[in-house]
Amino acid sequence: MRTLVWLFRAAVFFVLFAFALNNTEPARIKWFFGYEWQGPLIFIVLAAFGIGCAFGIVAMVPSWWRHRRLSRTQMRRAEDKLAVAGPPAAAETAELHPPRDGL
Repeated sequence: MRTLVWLFRAAVFFVLFAFALNNTEPARIKWFFGYEWQGPLIFIVLAAFGIGCAFGIVAMVPSWWRHRRLSRTQMRRAEDKLAVAGPPAAAETAELHPPRDGL
């Protein structure tokens, strides 16, 4: 299975590499006030992809922080409950983790 995954990855890489080699002609991006940027088409596509990825990551940061903060408060509450109640008894531990068969 790993071999198939790596073959698939290699195929995708070579298809994208061939796409890049076929799109090396110069292209222009016209900005405001008469400013324009000229470069190979593949660099323009790569720059757009990179800017899109960066924007997606920046857009997700507040959500990540909120979930991280929520998880920390839940962990602190669980630790406080454990400190007050003490360690679980052997019978409670057996209920949480049934015996395994074999190894």
